[in-house]
Amino acid sequence: MSAVVPNYNARAYLLDCIRSLRADGVDEIIVVDNASADGSLEAVATLDPDVERLPTGGNLGFGAAANRGLAVAGGEYVAVLNADVVVESGTTKALVDALDRDPGLGAVAPRVDNPDGTLYPSVRAFPAMSDAVGHAFLGFVAPHNRFSRRYKMLDWDHSADMDVDWASGTYILLRRAALGDLAHFDEAYFMYVEDVDLCWRIREAGWRVGYEPAGRVVHAVGASSELAPYRMILAHHRSLLRFSVRTARGRRRLLLPLVAGGLALRTVLAWLQRAYRGRPHAAP
Repeated sequence: MSAVVPNYNARAYLLDCIRSLRADGVDEIIVVDNASADGSLEAVATLDPDVERLPTGGNLGFGAAANRGLAVAGGEYVAVLNADVVVESGTTKALVDALDRDPGLGAVAPRVDNPDGTLYPSVRAFPAMSDAVGHAFLGFVAPHNRFSRRYKMLDWDHSADMDVDWASGTYILLRRAALGDLAHFDEAYFMYVEDVDLCWRIREAGWRVGYEPAGRVVHAVGASSELAPYRMILAHHRSLLRFSVRTARGRRRLLLPLVAGGLALRTVLAWLQRAYRGRPHAAP
């Protein structure tokens, strides 16, 4: 098995990620660095000289960086994961075993927890239009609304393995031989939704995506994206529009202008929310 870790200025997190992968038995680790300015590659060389280091020469985004690693990885199974992830003991074996026992799985993902031990909703459904609209706008003021809960699968039993629509690129283990040319991300997505798109194409090709809670990782959400939050908000909504255009079928394509307008409005609302959160507030 191989592991591909795209990195952008996440040095401290990256070193912990590499330590956890080694401790869990991963032999081939490939770090693809998007022109970090924090000494990430030098620190990796000092920590573990056997890690393959691939500088991209610029900030290509997550999917493009992951593809550089996938192109040289030698494993039958290849994990793609964020640099700010710590892999818990036994995760590699649990996910490899899941692919070994089920040849219909094209990809499998572990449980993802936040640093405080709470569940991060890393496996989700492809939302119906009503759920997409409800989640997009009610999520700002009522994050536990029924549309968001359905989309994020919050009412599912996350202690049981199951098939899912898509799994976050926080950590996803891909079956190279089964996927063939599908085992790459669409580089038109700079950040966000490239994992949704990949899982959608995997399923369109007749494979399944699985969730295996016997594997567990801890994710410090946003270690790189918080370096440029407003740009990342815009990139996220652009990616959502691209995915909507790719997957809309039949009469749903007539709704694409409304989707574009709604995403533009949501981008502005997300910017305003981020600006408000960043303001200093007086103590009560």
